[in-house]
Order: sequence, then structure tokens, then C-alpha cells
Amino acid sequence: MGRDPASPSDARYLRHLVIPELGESAQEKIRSAGVAVVGAGGLGSPCLYYLAAAGVGRLGVVDCGHVELSNLQRQVVHFTSDIGRAKTDSAAEKLTALNPEVEVIRHHILLDPTTADALVAAYDIVVAAVDNLEARYALNDACVRAGKALVEGAISHFTGSVMTILGGSSACYRCLSPEAPKVASNVPAGPLGVFGPVPGVIGAIQASEVLKLIAGCGRPLVNRMLWLDVLDMTCDEIEIAREPSCPACGERRATAV
Repeated sequence: MGRDPASPSDARYLRHLVIPELGESAQEKIRSAGVAVVGAGGLGSPCLYYLAAAGVGRLGVVDCGHVELSNLQRQVVHFTSDIGRAKTDSAAEKLTALNPEVEVIRHHILLDPTTADALVAAYDIVVAAVDNLEARYALNDACVRAGKALVEGAISHFTGSVMTILGGSSACYRCLSPEAPKVASNVPAGPLGVFGPVPGVIGAIQASEVLKLIAGCGRPLVNRMLWLDVLDMTCDEIEIAREPSCPACGERRATAV
């Protein structure tokens, strides 16, 4: 039996319920899903907001950092009053205030090869909203091993990209780049420049990919990458083929396992 259409919960999700491709069935799937967002920064902020607003049942917030003043130009889930707080605490407070129906789970951990498998096992879908290559590769490998979906996002200056990986059945991040690239010795150390709105756009697209996967609608960014340049305001689609020799998901790797 369906819920009372006049209930507060249904009123919250009304604009989803009236979309033919979604409706009550998809909203129930969203309500039952568990999603981990790794990184509560520039990409994670908008992604977390939209997933909480959509009513994702269990929402994991994964980060080991603390809020700094320099974060606030783009990490919109954190406020000036949050400086010094754990990002997991700051983000969880805002998400719960936005939608108390969502169970927000805090993981104040460093995501690396030693912690990735346990985290991935606890959720249905994982979002990579990270700013370091070790975590990016660790999440990719753990999702391939577990057969879990990973929505990968990256940003730099005025550009950003998104791709969706179906662990073990689609091209993965290592198909695109088998190993982490070496940083040239002449590259100056320091923070990466990011135009503030870019992570907002890319993080929102990541949330859209997650919700489409849960609802089973639309065409996710599987075996392709969306590349956005907001300076020129151009958008490209790059086809990515699964690589048979991929060290994570390739045929030889699968045979060995």
C-alpha cells in the first residue's frame, strides 16, 4: 500500500515523485540506498547536499581533515564558524539540518589502500570526491574488487571531469591511467588553483550520476568521461574503452583472481 500522498515526506520529494522516470518506486530505492562520499570538500559539498536533499537513506561522509579558512571559497558545506572543526562533523550537521530523514554516518578516516575495502563493502555506491591520487586509485581498485559502482570526479583550475565506473564490468580509472603519474621535479609545490564554481558543477553532476544509478534511469557516464571547461564554457565527451591489460580490471587480472 502506498504512503499518504499528503504526508510531509512525500511533500519533501514531490518534485521527484511527479517525474515519470522517477516516481514513488525510484524514491523508495533512493530511500533504501547507501552512498559513501569520500571527501567533504569542494566536490563533496554539493554532492552531499544534493544526495541528502534527494533522501538517500544512508549517507557516509568520509574525510580526515579539518575546516580551514582557505576551504571556504569552494567548500560550501562548511561555514566560517566551522573553522577548526572536523569536516565530517561540520558536513554532517548541515546535512542533518537539511534532511533529518537521512542517516548521516561520519567516517573520520584517511582513505588509503588499507581502509578502502572495508568502506566500500559497507555501501552500495561510492563517490570519489578526493584531491589526491592515492585515494583515487585505492577507491578504484576497491570498487573493482567488490563489484561496486564508483562515481569519479576531478577538478583543476577552470576544468572538471566525471566518469562512472561499474566495478569489474566497465572501464575503470586504471584503464585510463594505469599508474599514478609522476610529478615533475620542476613543478612548484603549493595548493592547486580551483575556480570556485567548478567543483559545484562537477559535484552536482556526480550526485546526478548516483541518483540515476539508484533509480535505474537515464544513461550514466559508463565507458565515457564528461569533460567541462567553464572558462570557454565547452563540454566534451571522451570514450573510454576497457583495457584488457588493465592492472585492476583487465582480463589477465580477472583470470589470476
